[in-house]
Amino acid sequence: MIEIEKKFSIKKGDFERLTKDAEFVSEKTNDDTYYDKKDYLLTKKSVWLRLRNGKWELKSRLHESADPGVDQYEEIDSEDKIRDFLKLEKKGTFAEDLKVNGYFPFCSYKTLRKKYKKDSFILDFDLVDFGDFSYEVLEIELMVRDKSEIANATKSILNFAKNNGLETKKVWDKAETYLRRHSPKHFQILVHAGVMKK
Repeated sequence: MIEIEKKFSIKKGDFERLTKDAEFVSEKTNDDTYYDKKDYLLTKKSVWLRLRNGKWELKSRLHESADPGVDQYEEIDSEDKIRDFLKLEKKGTFAEDLKVNGYFPFCSYKTLRKKYKKDSFILDFDLVDFGDFSYEVLEIELMVRDKSEIANATKSILNFAKNNGLETKKVWDKAETYLRRHSPKHFQILVHAGVMKK
């Protein structure tokens, strides 16, 4: 599956207005830890390997969208498929093999996520706890099966946002927010690689 998403800042009253006619899906806390090598081999290519609530996931950006802040990712949630992607030989557990091959955790945070469905869109209202500060962001998502559907999905998200009074300017994602504050060297490397912008 391909995930098309855009993040939005939340103003007072947005949550109540957007969820008024929406279907409540779930509320849970996500505990995320992201991994990379010392040369930032993955994140320099906008590949994000994470352990979320004890389950390994990998998100790989397909290409830069023409629309600001609209991200397009292929998601892999099978350890075997992640191993194939990373060319990681199986000798021990997944975590052991990552460590042996030089992968280490570079970012951790907890997110209280309230998930709603409105029309065909998923609305994720996230309150992120970085330990020393918090961050609030809304993600609007559509899942598509084929790359040919990406352009229409992107347009649909932007139209939905506009019709619901949301600003479509670029909003920092959670990992970017963390790196800007806690790992400026890593952040600058990703800026130089074109993955993030100042």
